[in-house]
Amino acid sequence: MTTSAISALSPLDGRYAAKLAKLRPVMSEQGYMHRRVQVEVAWFIALSDCGFKEFKPLSPGARTYLMGLVKNFSEVDGKAIKTIEKTTNHDVKAVEYWIKSKFEGRPELVAAQEFVHFSCTSEDINNTSHALQLKSGRELVLLPRLDDIIDKLRQMAHAFAAVSMLSRTHGQTASPTTVGKEIANVVMRLVAAREKIASVKLMGKMNGAVGNFNAHLSAWPEFDWEAFSRKVIETPEPLGLGLTFQPYSIQIEPHDYMAELFDAVARANTILIDWSRDVWGYVSLGYFKQKLRDGEVGSSTMPHKVNPIDFENAEGNLGLANALLRHMSDKLPISRWQRDLTDSTVLRNMGVALGYAVLAYQSLATGLGKLEINEAAIAADLDSSWEVLAEPIQTVMRRFGLPQPYEQLKKFTRGEAMTRALMQGFIAGLDLPEAEKERLLAMTPASYVGKATELARRV
Repeated sequence: MTTSAISALSPLDGRYAAKLAKLRPVMSEQGYMHRRVQVEVAWFIALSDCGFKEFKPLSPGARTYLMGLVKNFSEVDGKAIKTIEKTTNHDVKAVEYWIKSKFEGRPELVAAQEFVHFSCTSEDINNTSHALQLKSGRELVLLPRLDDIIDKLRQMAHAFAAVSMLSRTHGQTASPTTVGKEIANVVMRLVAAREKIASVKLMGKMNGAVGNFNAHLSAWPEFDWEAFSRKVIETPEPLGLGLTFQPYSIQIEPHDYMAELFDAVARANTILIDWSRDVWGYVSLGYFKQKLRDGEVGSSTMPHKVNPIDFENAEGNLGLANALLRHMSDKLPISRWQRDLTDSTVLRNMGVALGYAVLAYQSLATGLGKLEINEAAIAADLDSSWEVLAEPIQTVMRRFGLPQPYEQLKKFTRGEAMTRALMQGFIAGLDLPEAEKERLLAMTPASYVGKATELARRV
């Protein structure tokens, strides 16, 4: 059966395939093999420059050809490696054999072919390849998508900075804020989370079967293999890998940085789940309308409905992403003795976890683009909630030493429907300086927003 959009097991490769086109080349098995070839080629070229008489420096033509294997790596090449793997039953060895097959007809490379994968264990290639995948996924897809959301939310925070809005704490009416300030809260949280994601150092190790350079030193005991490994790993691409050197490991890189990265992404996702639910609620209250699209159906039986589906989809996919990300951050740093294979199968799902996150970011961006503020509904909600002025009234009463201000307002407002007339009548009867009384009488729920407008414009 040929896999198609409706026969794919995962919706990431079915229903949502087009939305993940930028992530797929990086995080798929094709992307994984591409990075393995990159690591093998970088190691091979660097070895030729070590001064070993058995492996002379490669000619400029050979270097260009080898770099071309990386630059021009295609799906056809990936399938060729998979064909070799059917015989080897070992994916990294298949990559090694594929590279050697590309040396045919090139005597210089054929003569040096046993230096491909020299002294490397499979995990030397795999861990660095995973790091390179994460590096590209983070730089090319994940952070740009998060930045799109941050930029849009910042625009909204500024645009709605002065639009007063009723707060709700515990689901009850509370001191007013502004729409922009509530969005600004999300912006600041996301900016901090985004910086955590961006700042995680992506680690790589190339130190042999159990992390001690055993095989390397058996070949050239006097050579500084640790310094060489560090150079290959930390030299910027394309000559090196552009990662951070991991000096201590068992057979596998410890994966602590992966746990840190996945936790950071999950934290950003949690912030966005919180925001998705809040927007859903604001749409339900009528604070936001959604732009209509011709032909779109909100319900199969209720024609009037325009559902907040983008925020619902985002919430669901963020939850799926976090379930995988948190499992990986818990599992990957754990390995029995010097190596077990439980990490290998889990790591093949990095793209799935990040795929659900990226899918959610796109849904959120789409949903935010559809929102239209309904200032009339927001203002009406404020105007029906005069009880929120009990806070400033009792606070001013405290300042001027009036007796039991909190208790007076509690008795006056709790369980009662407050109106402008009732609140202003209460104020008029207070023994306050006339200027303070006039200030309170001029106050409305819409004007009682503290520094909300200023804070919203500051982000």
